Amino acid sequence: MNRLLTYQTYLPALYFLASMSILLGIWALISAVTHNDIPTPGMTWVVFREMLATPFYDYGPNDKGIGNQLVSSLGRVFTGFTLGTLVAVPLGLLMGASPIGMRLLNPIVQILRPVSPLAWFPLGLLAFKAAAGATIFIIFITSVWPTLINTAFGVSSIPQDHKNVATAFGFSNWRYVRKVVIPYALPHIITGLRLSMGVAWLVIVAGEMLSGGMGIGFFVWDSWNALSLEKILCAILIIGTVGLLLDKGFDALQKQFAY
Repeated sequence: MNRLLTYQTYLPALYFLASMSILLGIWALISAVTHNDIPTPGMTWVVFREMLATPFYDYGPNDKGIGNQLVSSLGRVFTGFTLGTLVAVPLGLLMGASPIGMRLLNPIVQILRPVSPLAWFPLGLLAFKAAAGATIFIIFITSVWPTLINTAFGVSSIPQDHKNVATAFGFSNWRYVRKVVIPYALPHIITGLRLSMGVAWLVIVAGEMLSGGMGIGFFVWDSWNALSLEKILCAILIIGTVGLLLDKGFDALQKQFAY
């Protein structure tokens, strides 16, 4: 039993290492085919190690460490994501619980949801008169929809038996929301939050490329202007790793409420 437990414990780590080995192999193959125009994993690792040695240095507006850039991006992401959640969850509850609300709001959602984040950026600049505000705005407007849609679906799929029990016990509207609607819809809400966070982290790179100033997206664009492909690849790895960690965090939260 102990041997089996140890095997089951380390199996995910072994799969992860195998997956990373495949990725590195493909990367090395592409580097060889392009005659190192795409830097090799070894060349990238040298630059990555230098970046991690002093991640929080600050030598001026356009010369900051990767740690500072990452913290700046995460701050914008969580600000836009939080604002989106505060809007999406109540609207989703309304759409799911009210047929009238669904008929009125669903067409608006379906029209605005497919719009590219970059299309919202000029409106953000016009509204907030600042690139940082515009970046948070596009994160907000694009992270709203997954949470809103999943919340509405969770509420609308509440079984009729649950509603009948609430009626039989004479629940008030507020008690019905607390005891029936939110507990039943919570797994769907968390799924929506997980998807919204993925969208927010995806959008931040494009937004910061347009806005400039500071952030992981600006770091990628600035590295391209400096023709440092190694730094671009390092940034891609950091973006992917942070995205993976954020997704795993929401996955763990989702499992706590998957009843």
